[in-house]
Order: sequence, then C-alpha cells, then structure tokens
Amino acid sequence: MIERIGQLFITGFEGITPSEEFLKKLASENIGGIILFEEQCNPHKSAEESIKKIASISNEIPFVAVDQEGGRVCRFRGAPAEFKSPAEFGRKNDRRLYEEQLSRSVYYIRSLGVNLLLAPVADIGLKQENQCLKGRTFGKTPARVMPFVELAVRIIHKAGLLTCLKHFPGFGAAIDDPHKMVSQADYDLQIFLNREALPFKAGIDSGADMVMTTHLLLPRLDHRIATESEIILNLLLREKLNFDGIAITDDLLMAGADSIGNFGERALRAFNAGHDILLFGRNHRAAFEAVAYFKEEYKKGNIDDDRLSISLDRISGIKSKLTASVIL
Repeated sequence: MIERIGQLFITGFEGITPSEEFLKKLASENIGGIILFEEQCNPHKSAEESIKKIASISNEIPFVAVDQEGGRVCRFRGAPAEFKSPAEFGRKNDRRLYEEQLSRSVYYIRSLGVNLLLAPVADIGLKQENQCLKGRTFGKTPARVMPFVELAVRIIHKAGLLTCLKHFPGFGAAIDDPHKMVSQADYDLQIFLNREALPFKAGIDSGADMVMTTHLLLPRLDHRIATESEIILNLLLREKLNFDGIAITDDLLMAGADSIGNFGERALRAFNAGHDILLFGRNHRAAFEAVAYFKEEYKKGNIDDDRLSISLDRISGIKSKLTASVIL
C-alpha cells in the first residue's frame, strides 16, 4: 500500500511549465494530481500542453485541478473560460445567465484536460470585512446561495468534471484571511446546522464529489483548526451532512496551517483528522517532503492500514468517473 500513498496528494509546481525534475518526481512518487495557477493557465495552449505531459508520465489518471470560480478567481483568463463573479450573479439572482456562462467555461476547460473544478463556493457572505471572500459568494443568506450551488454541481458534472464545495465548515462569518493567518468564527453547532451547513448540504445532495475545508478555528466546537479537527470532519461533515465523498484540505502551504507543524506534520495531522486528499500549492518540494514524511510514519506503524485503505478507495472510486463521457 505504501506505493500508493502519493495518491493522497495534489501539488502545484513552480514556473510556467512543469520541469523535468518535477515530472520525474511526480511519476516516481505516484502523485494523485496537480493544481494549476493563473501563470500556468495562460496562454491556454501552454496549459493544455503541460496537462498532456503530466498525464503521459502518470501511473494513474491524475487529478488536474483548477480554481475557476468566476470573477477575480479565474485561473484561465479570456474567452471562453472567464466569466463573471458569483457575487454578480447572486445580486441579480440570475441563474439563467450563470448557467450559460459557467457551462461555456467548464466545457472549454475540460477540452484542455482539466478534470477537477475547485468550485462552487458554498460559503455565505456574512461579513463585508472578509476580503478573502470578496466577490466569491453568491449571497448573504443560505436561501440565495443554495440554488446556485446546486446548479453549479449539475452543470460541472454535465461537462464531465468533478466538483468541490468550499470552504467547509463555512468561512463567511470569519474576517481574517487563512492565506495569512488562522481565521476564526464564533458560531456553534446549532448555528452551523441552521446556516452554514445548508449550502453544503444542498451541494452534497446534488452529488458533489469533494468538500474542501479551510484553516478556520471554531472555538465553540473545537480548540483545533478545521484542518486537523476530527470533530469538523467526522461529526459535522460525515455524520451531520452524511457526506461519504472525498474531503480535501485547503492549501497546506497557507500561513493559516503553520500552527500544525512542518509540511509532513501538516499532511499527517490533516489525514488523521479525516481528510482524503492533502493539497499543496506552488511549492512542489514541500509536497514531496510531506510525502516522504508520510511514508516514514507509515513504515513506523503510525498510520492505520484500514484508514489508509478507505481514502485510497475513495480516490480510486472517484477517478473512475473521469472516464465517463461528456453529456451534450
């Protein structure tokens, strides 16, 4: 099983195109997938060529992930991939236009080789001071957000891509940016169930493949951030929302995850909390360092075989969907 541990990881890479060193390591470590950032997505032809290279050296179908939410969070720029922000659609409650623009985008980026869209955002825009979420939420109430989340999941699936709801358990009541520090919100379980949970539940019931957590502290629920919290993963996500898909971390290179430890410790503690996929951004060396640490801990007997099998089975199962044809 140790030879498949790399499947738990998604990593980015430095530069415009993947280096030979990166490609060799990606293959030798059997890494589960890659994430593309804006500098690697434009021009689009360059992204397509990079994806083909990565697919050609991968032992298993790789996840090719991208944040293409609309507005300022569009990694692919220009037509036909770029489209308006969720906030613009939400303000007008224009689901018809959203369907039209999102459909155009996802069919196109799938043709380039992308197979995992890190969207839709299921957060509720509760705090105007939250600059990290500015323009990224569909509205200020669950009732406004839910139909857009449901619609997004259906459209993305129809185009043949996997979906990922974010940022669990709900980041809209926070202010601080987890890219820079641990974020914090003050809601409890009952408020969560009546507010934050609703758009995530709508997306899960629509068939969302993945749910992404973020580096958020909810002191009324746990003294640990969501990234390392079994309470957030097992009680809230698995039990309360009945989600049996893939739980993926937010970027473990963010400063909000610094408190968990070094790169390897971040990966292991997030896995032990209940995550199936461990995401690292642009620093692929950090990702490979974490893989090596994880494997050493496995050799020492510090990782449960059954727990590892569950995550690897989830990953294999979801990758089987990637061979499905596009529904026109």
